Amino acid sequence: MPSDLASCLASGPPRATAFIVTIYGDAVAPRGGVLSMRSLIEAGRAHGLSESLMRTAVSRLVTAGRLSGERIGRTSHYRLTEAAQAEFGAAARILYDPPVAPRGWLFAMTDAAPGEGWAEVASGLWAAPDRSDIDRPEGLTFAADVVAGAPDLPTFAAAHWPLDAVAAAYRTFLSDFAPLRADSAVLRDVSAEAALVLRLRLVHAYRAAALADPRLPDAALPADWPGAAARALFISAYLALSPGADLRIAQVFEDAQGPLPRETEATRDRMQRLGREAALHNITRK
Repeated sequence: MPSDLASCLASGPPRATAFIVTIYGDAVAPRGGVLSMRSLIEAGRAHGLSESLMRTAVSRLVTAGRLSGERIGRTSHYRLTEAAQAEFGAAARILYDPPVAPRGWLFAMTDAAPGEGWAEVASGLWAAPDRSDIDRPEGLTFAADVVAGAPDLPTFAAAHWPLDAVAAAYRTFLSDFAPLRADSAVLRDVSAEAALVLRLRLVHAYRAAALADPRLPDAALPADWPGAAARALFISAYLALSPGADLRIAQVFEDAQGPLPRETEATRDRMQRLGREAALHNITRK
């Protein structure tokens, strides 16, 4: 791997449990959701994670109800549980689908937290961006638009959502993966092994920031909000690295039936959606 691209891995090995979640979400879920322990160990080794760390992490995910295992011959295989599949599906929509644009705001009057994306702005009063993927509570809920005081929206948002932490995560992502802004031919010419290593780390880092992002209306965000720049880098690098990364998956990842396929209908659909988003927003590479 060229030294400038290897610098993307300079932060050191990822946390094993979270990284296994990334592996399943990016490479395994769209290919049937089952992976051998041997494949997981090899994938972890490429990122500096030992066999013992990977086995311990898998055990924790089984205990947490996110993976279930079965032994076939001398090899253990692990699949996503139904609960984990639903969770992975929601995360995949944030990573690989065009972002759902908020239309305004929702306010709900309830004593209990209505769900993810909601913030309590006063006792018993909760606010959330009005998006189609935000769960509506059963109690009294209003849709609202700002009719006055729009300049105060960023202050309001910063007081109730962790925007500073999310912005910092996006900026770290942009800094760590800046070498992936290289010409697309450079990324496509890296080895298949390097392409998979880079793509998994790209997804792992972007996932941490994007899943924490409350995705508020633009008017509520700081003027220097880095979310769009991070999204553009993620899409362009993912598309460039995927031919090699998918080839490597077919070479080294296996389930009980044998090697995982290089591509499936789900992976082709994912690439098409990212490609359309890139074209829509003119996300090009120099």
